[in-house]
Amino acid sequence: MDKKASDGRTAVEWRSERELVVTRSFNAPVRLVFDAWTKPELFKQWWAPKSSGVPLLACEMDARTGGGYSVTFGHDAENSMTFFGKYLEVSPPSRLVWTNDESEDGSVTRVTFEEEEVGRTLLVLHERYPSKEAADESCAGMAGAMPEQLGQLDELLITLGASA
Repeated sequence: MDKKASDGRTAVEWRSERELVVTRSFNAPVRLVFDAWTKPELFKQWWAPKSSGVPLLACEMDARTGGGYSVTFGHDAENSMTFFGKYLEVSPPSRLVWTNDESEDGSVTRVTFEEEEVGRTLLVLHERYPSKEAADESCAGMAGAMPEQLGQLDELLITLGASA
């Protein structure tokens, strides 16, 4: 597994054998980027990597501390996979922390949103796993998908900015 990767806009780096860090800047205000992570109608538009060919079927989010989320991918109900967990911290518009509870080896994810300059947001995502083995198993696909997903988010933010 590569220690660092980048597509020129999104940097993906292993900080330790259990922690993955992803960073990307967006030409959008912090509030808009935060909303894209916490409003299901926006999240559904960018989260599933188009190259995977697996659509996001359902998305529920109660984006408040103690609330939960559920995201289902697949082509139909019989051939689907659901990811779910709870929000440990929701501090609009600067920070989200949630659990990934679909297995005992699930990570804790922290995303921060920082205004770099007016109308520009630095996003930093930290995935921390309970063991090296859990990180190896979960992150092989995720590390490769994040640049595409965040590119799709960038496209959505451009559209949202144009319609604002």
